[in-house]
Amino acid sequence: MDKQVIIAIGREFCSEGSDVGQKLAERLGIQYYDRNLLDEFADENDLNSAELQKYDEAPKFKFMSRTVRGYSNNPMENIMEIQSALLKSKAIDEDSFVIVGRCAEEVLKDFDCLISVFISSDHDVRLKHTMEKFGLNEKEAEKKLQRHDRYRKSYHDHFAKKKWGEAGTYDICINASKLGVEATVDALVAYVERRVSLMK
Repeated sequence: MDKQVIIAIGREFCSEGSDVGQKLAERLGIQYYDRNLLDEFADENDLNSAELQKYDEAPKFKFMSRTVRGYSNNPMENIMEIQSALLKSKAIDEDSFVIVGRCAEEVLKDFDCLISVFISSDHDVRLKHTMEKFGLNEKEAEKKLQRHDRYRKSYHDHFAKKKWGEAGTYDICINASKLGVEATVDALVAYVERRVSLMK
């Protein structure tokens, strides 16, 4: 794209938000980031990416936390700081990209090129997707779905001022199960292109 654009995607668990994000980035010809942010950091600093990802988008447990001279002993907070710094660095460098999760709509809120999106999906569709993706029965899938949504809300609402999943937190909210992934991407491409055309 001729102008810088950053698209921050929040999503319900198994709503296919990541698939939408990847296809959207491909269609727009820009970079896609999610957990691979930590892979990049690990490579640059000779660290074990798998160890870092254990704490990625995990809820904060207050009893574990202690901050001394501005430094936290909570690995979840430290991972959030790493990812926030990477995202801000890319934004300052005028990179265009899609970022899924990581409270990006809060982290990058001061950048005029930011467009924030929330992807939801009907519960029965999400449940079926969870069962198929993880090989679970309906009861197991329901527990997993509820647990992951709870974790994402806890993580987001700790680091962000606005609430996870609420319409006022985002520029656009869309139910991917109504259109399917491809048509959802089509709708978002049209929205992004119109927004970019209005940017100074």
